[in-house]
Amino acid sequence: MTACSPPAPGAPGSAGARGLRADAARNRAAILTVARDVFAEQGLEAPLEVIAARAGVGIATLYRRFPTREKLVAAALVEKVTQYALAAEQALEVPDPWAGFAGFVLRICELQACDRGLGDLLSMTLSADEQIEELRRTANGNVIALIERAKASGALRDDFVGEDLLLLLIATAEVMQVTRADAPEAWRRFVALALDAFSSHDSPALSGLPEPPTTVQMTRAMVRLAAERGCGGRSR
Repeated sequence: MTACSPPAPGAPGSAGARGLRADAARNRAAILTVARDVFAEQGLEAPLEVIAARAGVGIATLYRRFPTREKLVAAALVEKVTQYALAAEQALEVPDPWAGFAGFVLRICELQACDRGLGDLLSMTLSADEQIEELRRTANGNVIALIERAKASGALRDDFVGEDLLLLLIATAEVMQVTRADAPEAWRRFVALALDAFSSHDSPALSGLPEPPTTVQMTRAMVRLAAERGCGGRSR
């Protein structure tokens, strides 16, 4: 090939190579966009085949871009985990220790309510992705500082530990899952009751307990859960 000869199709710098790179970038972006939506709707156990189909690519293409589920989860949810870390940082800037702690708990539960995938991720580790785990470590350090500051102020009970917050996140995620379709705001009352239990007797009283779900709403949620567990049919 002379210096003036056009590059062969597919050679570095050729239009063919640029086209392939552009296609790969579009495929990756489409997969991530769909993955965020599907994980938010169905949780992190959602079938990858569903994500590939909605993104308009084959499952082989998805695996070329993201060889493991962990890699896809990390890429799709890194922005949400960043929000979690930022919420902990901002809570430390709130002058009142109890308001900072309670506001942080409410904020991360709100993030959970909008995204089942994030709810799953906050209660598990993702050791294969260092960026996610570094964000989590930074956030967790700030969360412990929030807890210790609230305890030192006398607003948070002395025996509260970070693992108690993890238990709340796990429990709240399940409440959200069961009531999402029929009583989507029920988790707010659950979290308010939990915060009341976490507070010391001398801490400020709750400004107002959110309304409970109705009997009809909870009955529907329970019937729906039975059907999802394969127990909703009539006995034979």
